[in-house]
Amino acid sequence: MKDISCISCGGAGGPATSDEHSCSRSERERLFGFVPEDVAAILPGEAGEFARQLVRLALDEDGPDLTSLGIFPPEEESRAFIVAKQDSLVAGLPLISLVLAEMGLEHPSSHWEILKPEASRVTAGTTVARIWGPTSVLLKAERVILNLITHLSGVANLTRRYVDELEGTGVRLLDTRKTLPGQRHLEKYAVRVGGGSNHRMNLAEMLMLKDNHIDAAGSIAAAVSALRACYAPCPPIEVECRTAREVGEAVAARPERILLDNMDAGRLSEVLPLIPRSIEAEISGGVSLANIRELALACPVRPADFISVGRITHSAPVADFSMKMERRAG
Repeated sequence: MKDISCISCGGAGGPATSDEHSCSRSERERLFGFVPEDVAAILPGEAGEFARQLVRLALDEDGPDLTSLGIFPPEEESRAFIVAKQDSLVAGLPLISLVLAEMGLEHPSSHWEILKPEASRVTAGTTVARIWGPTSVLLKAERVILNLITHLSGVANLTRRYVDELEGTGVRLLDTRKTLPGQRHLEKYAVRVGGGSNHRMNLAEMLMLKDNHIDAAGSIAAAVSALRACYAPCPPIEVECRTAREVGEAVAARPERILLDNMDAGRLSEVLPLIPRSIEAEISGGVSLANIRELALACPVRPADFISVGRITHSAPVADFSMKMERRAG
């Protein structure tokens, strides 16, 4: 099964600690395998292309900035500073370079610098990045840059809160496919910044039998049998179960993982022991900050391996960052 170890200051396979999350360059290089200060590093390959398309669309949505173009000649330059207005994790700074490139600046990396490391925790009032270039370009780029950083940092912040609730339980937090259209790669990256781990990126990464698949196929056994007959080798299979009876059927079919859907702690304490350790167990549905720890500790003799939470991506409050402009002398 694909390794979904988290990428965070907690290291692979475990959540980040809840204290100050400021990594040195060498520590970040050890954990990420690189120093995450450019788009190619944080979003390689297909993910980077999705990010470029998203930035292009965001800039196109705004159209020409007639206000700025009417005030500032093309040669006038300014400096801009990205400032945190709350305590926050920082996610998305490398996307500044991508926005500037799509704005037509040559060598965009020479027009900005990171002042606080990507994936670090900062306090309110901290300047995290500095940008310089044509004033009209910076003003048009402002909202797109801030929308990306505030959203991704917000996802990282909410993820961290859930990870903190799971501290010491041995249960790993997963995201879901409940992401904003077009932003999945970015949001799943932000989940890793917050100390969480990624569930499947798309429908091709894991075969997942949900309630509608099972109802349409007639049974769990029939659906699993059809998948194994269709694919050789067969990708990993996860089966969503709503009842103890369905868990029994799923165990008999021997999938790689069983998802327990919308079960409270009492139900979980009865159902989890039915799942052998050779099959991973995932809790999902109805999970909140108020109950995630209770669910994780519902069955000490056979705890779940994962808890997946959709709201860390689809309902994360934005973090508060702003951009301050300063006219460049000369």
